[in-house]
Amino acid sequence: MPFAATLEVRDACLCLHVQRAARALARRFDDALRPVELTSGQFSLLTSLNRPEPPTIGNVAALLAMDRTTLTANLKPLERRGLLKIAVDKEDKRSRRLTITTAGRALLQKAYPLWKAAHVEVEFLIAPGSAENLRNALRSLA
Repeated sequence: MPFAATLEVRDACLCLHVQRAARALARRFDDALRPVELTSGQFSLLTSLNRPEPPTIGNVAALLAMDRTTLTANLKPLERRGLLKIAVDKEDKRSRRLTITTAGRALLQKAYPLWKAAHVEVEFLIAPGSAENLRNALRSLA
């Protein structure tokens, strides 16, 4: 492969640029959430459980674009911390429901303002009015 192709990938590859941006964003939000001992991924996971009815593992995996095995591995530390519970679905014994606990809700309450402040900072870094366009473009890819 010629070096020119390497430069083309470096400069034009959407996958590379999205991955780089995702890592940079995750680091920024990880830093913001460190005072409450959550990562950005854990915050997203707990937030996805903040619903009127406990979702299934499959529902959460789809929302977070994770495979079920990866999601299950990510649930374990939060379950050990008492932030969520995993229970057999009463209607489908093969399925598991995820419930955020009182401690999980309290932690989300503390984490949300930290997330919000970091989010405002990130949107400020994006060209004015472009954040919504970026969200729409990313949704179309997902």
